[in-house]
Amino acid sequence: MPSTPETEAPRAAAGTSPHPPCTDSQVDLPGGKSVAVRVYGRKTPGAAKPLVVHFHGGAFVSGDLDNGCTVSQLLLGAGAVVVSVAYPLAPQHPFPNAAEAGYEVLKWAFRQRTRLAGQGALVYLAGEEAGGNVAAAVSLMARDQAHPPLAGQILLSPMLDPCVGTASLRQATGSATCCKWVEGWLSYLRSPRDAEHPYAVPAGSMRLQGLPPALVLVGPDDPMRDEAMAYVARLQAAGLQARGEVLSAAQHWPDALLSPQAEACPCAGAVQAQFQRFFEDTRELVPS
Repeated sequence: MPSTPETEAPRAAAGTSPHPPCTDSQVDLPGGKSVAVRVYGRKTPGAAKPLVVHFHGGAFVSGDLDNGCTVSQLLLGAGAVVVSVAYPLAPQHPFPNAAEAGYEVLKWAFRQRTRLAGQGALVYLAGEEAGGNVAAAVSLMARDQAHPPLAGQILLSPMLDPCVGTASLRQATGSATCCKWVEGWLSYLRSPRDAEHPYAVPAGSMRLQGLPPALVLVGPDDPMRDEAMAYVARLQAAGLQARGEVLSAAQHWPDALLSPQAEACPCAGAVQAQFQRFFEDTRELVPS
C-alpha cells in the first residue's frame, strides 16, 4: 500500500464540552485526502503512557468522533493517550477504505508516539463494534507489513462475522436477516469476494500467527458475543495471547458504547480495570 508523509493540522476542540481536554486534527492520507482524528490526553513527566489508536462503531455506515468519545474516555481514564479516528464510512467508502485509512493513521501515530505519549510509548489498537473490525484488520496489516510494532489490540463487541447468524445476534435482535448490522455488512462489502479477504473479515483469516496480544470484551446480552468469543478461541488456538471477557456490567452493548455521553456506560469501572490489566500485562512484550 502506498505511503506518503502525513501532516497534522491541529484545530481547537469544543471548549464548552464537559469532557476531558482533547484536540481535533487532520492526518494526511495518500492521494491528497485526509482523515480527522481526535487526541485525548497528553504525555506527562515520567513514564510513557500507552498510545491507543481507536476506531468508533456505527455498523460501518455511521458514527463519528463524538460517538467514539465513550470508549476513548474509558481508555484515557485507564492511563492511555488516545488517537480516535473518523475513518471513511460505507457505502460511499466501502472496504478497504476504512482499514487503509486506519493503517495510515497508525503509522502516523507511531512516528508521533514520543511527542504524544512520551519516550518509549507502546502503541495499541482499539475499537468497538464496526471499529473493532477495523482495529483487528489494521492489526493484520501491521503484521503483514512488519510495521509498526504493536503492543496489543482491544476489541469491544467487534463485528467479525458477515454471516450474522450467531445465536447471540438472533437472541438480541429477534432476527438475523434484518438488522442494522446486516445492512452495515452489505454496505461495507461490495461483493461476496470481499468477504474472503482477511482485512474485511479478520475472523476468517487463515493465518493468525504473529498478531499482537488481544483483549476482547463483550456483554452478556451482546449481539456480537458469540463471534467475538469464537475469535478469541481461534487466536488462542494459534498460540497467541488472547483473553476474552463477558462483563456482567456491560449491558446493552454495543449500543451503550456509541453514546456521546460517557455516563451512559455503567460498566466504566469494570472496563477500565480490564484496560489497565491489559496495559500492565503487555508492557514488556514489545521490543523498544
